[in-house]
Amino acid sequence: MSARVLVVDDVLPNVKLLAAKLTREYFDVITAFNGPEALERIKKEAPDIILLDVMMPGMDGFEVCARIRADPTTMHIPIVMITALSDAADRVRGLEAGADDFLTKPVNDIALFARVRSLVRLKMMMDEWRLRESTSGQFGILDQTTTVKNETAANARVLVIEDSPIDLDKIAETLRRDTDSVVAADTSAKALDLGMSEDFELIIVSLTLLNEDGLRLCSQLRSHERTRQAPILLIADEGDLSRVAKGLELGANDYLLKPIDRNELLARVRTQVRRKRYHEKLRHNYEQSLSMALTDSLTGVFNRRYVSAHLPRLLERSWESQKPVAILMFDIDHFKAVNDTYGHGVGDEVLREVANRTNRNLRNFDLVARYGGEEFIVVMPDSDRDAAYAVAERLRRRVGEETFTVSADVGEITVTISIGVAVVDGVGDTAEAILKRADDALYQAKRSGRNRTVASGVAEAPVG
Repeated sequence: MSARVLVVDDVLPNVKLLAAKLTREYFDVITAFNGPEALERIKKEAPDIILLDVMMPGMDGFEVCARIRADPTTMHIPIVMITALSDAADRVRGLEAGADDFLTKPVNDIALFARVRSLVRLKMMMDEWRLRESTSGQFGILDQTTTVKNETAANARVLVIEDSPIDLDKIAETLRRDTDSVVAADTSAKALDLGMSEDFELIIVSLTLLNEDGLRLCSQLRSHERTRQAPILLIADEGDLSRVAKGLELGANDYLLKPIDRNELLARVRTQVRRKRYHEKLRHNYEQSLSMALTDSLTGVFNRRYVSAHLPRLLERSWESQKPVAILMFDIDHFKAVNDTYGHGVGDEVLREVANRTNRNLRNFDLVARYGGEEFIVVMPDSDRDAAYAVAERLRRRVGEETFTVSADVGEITVTISIGVAVVDGVGDTAEAILKRADDALYQAKRSGRNRTVASGVAEAPVG
């Protein structure tokens, strides 16, 4: 996963070292050497994440962080403070200023790369939710939402998985400064039972469980619909950063190293709860906005009107960030024959199932819309032609290789789709132009025999 990283440090060797490490991991690196320059670069370059030194002359990292968080146009960019300061009070000060994490020099590469990737994934998801809400607001449906900073963290319901009575008491006692709703479990089985039956705004998982695998529990929590969106805070020993990094890859949101500092624990918990509540508010506002004017009543996906409003905004963001956007346009092969043979009721069943299979085989921030009749569109941010083509082929196989269960006497029918792929050509590329290229590619796929994918500007591949 590529991302634009801003490295801010007043010491040139530090900047060069970090930039070299990040470049080797295929990140796009930009640099700044003081606070004012960093704020200027943020405005011009729109980084995906900021690695910010604390000890800088003039404007230190705490002030830079506070200014970033105070500006509505930059406040959602993840910030990792990197400094020689190792005192817990400094980490708490950084977290309270709005930092997402606080890494101590010399920086552990495993922790650094895992944290960057985790925060960039979170930013991509939040960016898409804000953009969708903004698109919906264009129709005059939504009120302005609050920000993460303004959300309260009080009275959160927290699940703690810890089998050390001493650590559990310390965690629970600390959390009770903000809430009385702390639920404890000492095994993965108990934790999963609680997670399936109750809603939690934060789950704290110890990686030092004696007879349990905390990482496997993280994976299980992320695989269940009810716990998938709950933030996870890991508790680990200082020498266990490799497992922490794996936990972040599995979907954990943050971590705290033992010995537990009460103030740092509370600061990290508050950050995660505020972010969770902000995300839920975005999701609620967004779902409230999905009226019949914006969605297809048959399939539940977006309709053409929503795409017409959303796509130009997404393209503007693509030009600013210099990241690709891909469009998949597909329709159901011989759909008229389905209606003529089995009736329009069966045709509706096929449309709904095609929409369901499409949603199941995309990222949660990709957009699916019914463009009209049996024609659908998928909008894929941050996806180049090769990635989009691979997704299109996977989707084509998921639709065509598994029969559709229908209410007609025949019981099951086979359905295939043809797909056209197009990507943004560059700054100024319009929604009309990219849709036209996708439509032309779809037409070529249909003309070439159907049940195939054709990418705009690429020779067609055989059906496989």
